[in-house]
Amino acid sequence: MKKEIRAEGVAIAPTLSQAVEADGMVFVSGQIHADANWNLVGETVREKLDTIVTNLRTILEAADLMLDDIVKVTIYVTDMAQMSELNQYYPTYFSKPLPAREAVCVKELPLGATIEISVIAAR
Repeated sequence: MKKEIRAEGVAIAPTLSQAVEADGMVFVSGQIHADANWNLVGETVREKLDTIVTNLRTILEAADLMLDDIVKVTIYVTDMAQMSELNQYYPTYFSKPLPAREAVCVKELPLGATIEISVIAAR
């Protein structure tokens, strides 16, 4: 059985769930560097990453989980040149072992964002 997870203060599109839990796994929809009103936030990769991780943390907390419960991360970027700076800060959000991860370069992201991150967490 699956259960929808909803968090206050994080933007959500009307056609998707922020997160869904099934069999102890929580699948969080991709988060861009936007506030609850869909305004893009941040100029630097670090600022954008902070916004995205704050959104992810808020959604996970609504499921009674935390960042260290993340087992899989998918990062979408519009320019692979962002990865060097992203890799510098990314590990600071997690304890070891770091989640499994992949990075994918895409043509564009919603609202003109340059980074989007989706995660899977486990209870």
